[in-house]
Amino acid sequence: MAKVSAAAIAAGGLVGGYATARWTKKRPLGGVALAAAGAVAAREWKQAAGTKAAVGLTAAYVAAFAGSHPLAKKVGAWPSVFAVAGGVAVASWAVTRKNA
Repeated sequence: MAKVSAAAIAAGGLVGGYATARWTKKRPLGGVALAAAGAVAAREWKQAAGTKAAVGLTAAYVAAFAGSHPLAKKVGAWPSVFAVAGGVAVASWAVTRKNA
């Protein structure tokens, strides 16, 4: 079975969490998807790059989620979500690439 990268898990969590909240009209359900993907990504980050990296990338994940809200007011919801998801994916890749 192929392993999915932590970068893809984190980006998918941000996009999937928003999509779930939007399409079900249940924000808490989107939060569950976001948190579940974040937990899996954090575990992968810790395994790939250690605790400090995992804490930093988890903080970036949470900051991306929070930052997507004010950004959405300027560029729209989907562009904002895709931008922050891409940013987290790039950060994840940059931190964990040597150990991949």
